[in-house]
Amino acid sequence: MHFVNAKTILTPHSMNIYRGCSHGCIYCDSRSKCYQFTHDFEDIEVKQNAPELLEAALKKKRKRCMIGTGSMCDPYIPLEKELQLTRRCLEIIDHYNFGATLITKSDLVLRDFDILTHINQKTKAVVQMTLTTADDTLCKKIEPNVCPTSRRFEVLQACHEAGIPTVVWFSPLLPFINDTKENIEGIVDLCARAGVHAIICFGIGLTLREGNREYFYAALDRNFPSLSADQISLKQRYIKTFGYNYMVNSPNSHALMSYLSQLCKRNNIMLGTDSVFKWIEEFPDKDPLQPELF
Repeated sequence: MHFVNAKTILTPHSMNIYRGCSHGCIYCDSRSKCYQFTHDFEDIEVKQNAPELLEAALKKKRKRCMIGTGSMCDPYIPLEKELQLTRRCLEIIDHYNFGATLITKSDLVLRDFDILTHINQKTKAVVQMTLTTADDTLCKKIEPNVCPTSRRFEVLQACHEAGIPTVVWFSPLLPFINDTKENIEGIVDLCARAGVHAIICFGIGLTLREGNREYFYAALDRNFPSLSADQISLKQRYIKTFGYNYMVNSPNSHALMSYLSQLCKRNNIMLGTDSVFKWIEEFPDKDPLQPELF
């Protein structure tokens, strides 16, 4: 890791305290060259003045809103255990009576349940958790350095018990790997059992562009070396099927998306993208300083 003093932190209501990640997810779009990293992705840039910048920004805001983090880089990478920058930022959000939402794959978020619960009691806190496969063995192949799906499910259950609403990012679905009805059934079942409010799914597929494409293909050769019936590797199958497309959609995308929609309706789980983002960003119309009557 290396430390920097950032000039700003909010753009306009979201922030990335860290730049880079050590989770090692094979599909990560944040590796793409378009984001202009000037350092190795695993050499994590730490915005050491993030809490001070956030406090200065919130003091100036005339209207309270939801403050988000984790859209580019996970706020609960292992370094956070030591540095506690995410925790300090949540404390500031709590102090100034804003709402908080974060996206993570890590169970380290449990450490900050005291603050998230307090924020949610006054305004609103939403924990967003990425789940891509219900199979822990497969999970360790595609997301090797982070807690498995079964542990993330426990985090979602703990959120539900604490009254903190949750959203699951069911993305990406990797063609020929986890784009199956069985996987969709498994994820929706976990979401239903954990009382998840909504699922975000951008379609059955992933995006590949310069930077993350090369990393993804190298991971396919490393983690899925066996040849298919037609004697081509999984990497070769991707190249043959998709070429250099940015959008890499499963051949069964339409049918699987329809199946996901049916299961979500059956389990009363909100499904979407823009509609779910709108719900996440809605700031509650209540006075955080008004004491609870009961």
